[in-house]
Amino acid sequence: MKHAKTVPHLQAAGGMEDRNMIRRASHTVRIGDCEIGGNNPIRIQSMTNTKTEDIQATVSQILALEDAGCEIIRCAVPTMEAAEALSGIREKIHIPLVADIHFDYRLAIAAMQNGADKIRINPGNIGSRERVAAVVQEAKARGIPIRVGVNSGSLEKEILEKNGGVTAEGLVESALRQAAVIEDMGYENLVLSIKASDVMMCAEAHRLIADRTSHPLHVGITEAGTLYAGNIKSAVGLGIILSQGIGDTIRVSLTGDPLEEIKSAKMILRTLGLRKGGVEVVSCPTCGRTKIDLISLAEQVQEMVADMPLDNLKVAVMGCVVNGPGEAREADLGIAGGDGVGILIKKGEVIKKVPEQELLGALKAELEKLSAAGNPR
Repeated sequence: MKHAKTVPHLQAAGGMEDRNMIRRASHTVRIGDCEIGGNNPIRIQSMTNTKTEDIQATVSQILALEDAGCEIIRCAVPTMEAAEALSGIREKIHIPLVADIHFDYRLAIAAMQNGADKIRINPGNIGSRERVAAVVQEAKARGIPIRVGVNSGSLEKEILEKNGGVTAEGLVESALRQAAVIEDMGYENLVLSIKASDVMMCAEAHRLIADRTSHPLHVGITEAGTLYAGNIKSAVGLGIILSQGIGDTIRVSLTGDPLEEIKSAKMILRTLGLRKGGVEVVSCPTCGRTKIDLISLAEQVQEMVADMPLDNLKVAVMGCVVNGPGEAREADLGIAGGDGVGILIKKGEVIKKVPEQELLGALKAELEKLSAAGNPR
């Protein structure tokens, strides 16, 4: 079967900015106006937590997510009313819309008829082969990709019994088995996802599947948790997986505001050198030498730069005027302060001394100069 063949695991990294990281070879899939896989950048996804039937609330949340940097959005479709609402949502947003379907094949068909750019299903819980075939036929007629999603909580009983519970091998077997159902119907416009809340199991599953399919992979740690715990688990898990060149789209799954998912996803990609853009703020840890409210200052700088039209800029916030210039040498701009005196640093050199209370304003003025000049450094 096609899904079981060995495929080239690695290729030159398209979309990689700073690192010579090698990406797993995958074929390209088009979702609306967006392409994933191949040499395309790793795309950031999220999922709405509004009632999809509430078009106004759902559109409002998606537009906010767009502004934050979301590139693909998924909505739950548990009812026919939700499926029909997709048409009203689709016409008001600007990024691809994915319909998340479970159990009822009719909802998948209705979602596609109402403008979904992609659907997410698990063929195993859709029902009979005839029902899956009906979904595939509609997708094929419209050129809509299908994401085959397998989670650690939805593995087939047979696979669980064979492996003695949930395992990385079982996740891979289930995903490839479900994909084969659709492939055998003559449709290969697929994206696969194999998620688990166990970080190391999830990472191992992605390592195992990487050589066994060329379908794009959507990567995430499912049920990661609240903002604090979920961010740590997602950063560790996605860091391991992405650093191996595996992954074409990602979602940071958090219990909370979806906007936080986008912030975290962007930071993970930037930290790995997989994406540039915006302003990166670095700051030193506080210590006994610190004579300035460094925590507050760093938070103010982070908030200040969030909406500035600047790209690929690093700003350092240091708490010690003695070591500040040296520690900020690799930053484009930096500030340090203490004992009532603040300094503005550029490429490790002190360019201005100001009273400590004027430090934030001095940094803002310098950033605005860079913005007005087209961001030269």
